[in-house]
Amino acid sequence: MADALTARARRGWSASPAAVRVGVLYLAARAVTTGFFLAAAALSGPASRFGADATVGDLAMGWDATWYWYVAVNGYPTTLPLTDSGLVAENQWAFMPLYPYLAAALGTVLGGWGAAAVVISLLAGYGAALVLYRMMRMRVDRSAATWTVVFFVGGPLAALFQIGYAESLFLFWLLLSLWLVMRRRYGWLYLLIPVMGFTRPGILAFSLFLALFGIWRWFRRRAEPLHAREVVHIVALGLLAAVVGFAWQAIAAIATGDIGAYLATELAWRRNWIPDSSGDFFPVEGFLAATEFWSTLWGWPVALGYIVLAVAIVAIGAALLFARPVRRLGVEVRLWSASYLLYLLAVFFPQSSIFRLLVPISPLWGAVAVPKSTFWRMSVLVTGLVLQWWWIYNMYALANTYWQIP
Repeated sequence: MADALTARARRGWSASPAAVRVGVLYLAARAVTTGFFLAAAALSGPASRFGADATVGDLAMGWDATWYWYVAVNGYPTTLPLTDSGLVAENQWAFMPLYPYLAAALGTVLGGWGAAAVVISLLAGYGAALVLYRMMRMRVDRSAATWTVVFFVGGPLAALFQIGYAESLFLFWLLLSLWLVMRRRYGWLYLLIPVMGFTRPGILAFSLFLALFGIWRWFRRRAEPLHAREVVHIVALGLLAAVVGFAWQAIAAIATGDIGAYLATELAWRRNWIPDSSGDFFPVEGFLAATEFWSTLWGWPVALGYIVLAVAIVAIGAALLFARPVRRLGVEVRLWSASYLLYLLAVFFPQSSIFRLLVPISPLWGAVAVPKSTFWRMSVLVTGLVLQWWWIYNMYALANTYWQIP
């Protein structure tokens, strides 16, 4: 009897539409994350930024979510705030407008900005998971595609799907865009690129991706014919992504009268780690400065830190080029991952937020899901859940040092 019921349940599961199966997995993962948040709220103490009486709602609206709410309520400053030393202070220009204003609009229906922000994150997370499944089915079998979704919705940073951060919405736009490129359907990208670019930073990486993708298509034109119409689309979309990528800097400059307003605002956050930072931006300088900072803090020779950084760059590049499970995901996923990692290398100062900023390369979960061993897949899932709790515990239950910033 039990065997018959189990077999019937399996047949029902297999026959269900992908949207239903992904939805069930997504809701189960969100229930687990909610349990983690409840535990973190209970463990939050006087030393935590959330205090001893924290609620799940407090955690969901913490950290950058407060900045998004502030944007929705107050907009952007026309005069940049300054520190006592005369440098640009942290302010709203570091946060793109689409997510906070969309939450503000929905909040008029749902009764508050916070509830609307979480609803947007939840819905966008489900949409991203469904699109990721569709992407993977173009390259791997159904089992691997399903496990890719499991790792994605239950991974170390899955808490982002139910807090007031723009990552979830950005992931939805991004994965939808990558899926369209994989299908050689370019029309919708003329809309998706602007909305992605005004959701959170990273659209310049997409411009680089399209440039690399266009070069790859050119060299592969005999195996896959490259028509003039596709060339026009790739070039036009790449240029559009570049224009959108610099548009926010131009808007900030016009609004404040300061041509360096956006970069100065972004660099203001770096002074949390390097108080005497000059405030000047040079590509890759952030990673080099962080290598010196963290090496000194950990008691490493700085030269060793640079060696570790170089080895990591070479190892990641080799994996994207040569690792068979990664190659199975297709050139689009590999080129996007390489483009985004190069973008981070050029602009980011690595600190505890690096884990969150790596979420846009989530399609690489597919490479982890390819091995068919049940033991392997369950081990990855359990590890992901453990790391998810570790992240929530540190960033929300403790949340009291400079390395506990999500």
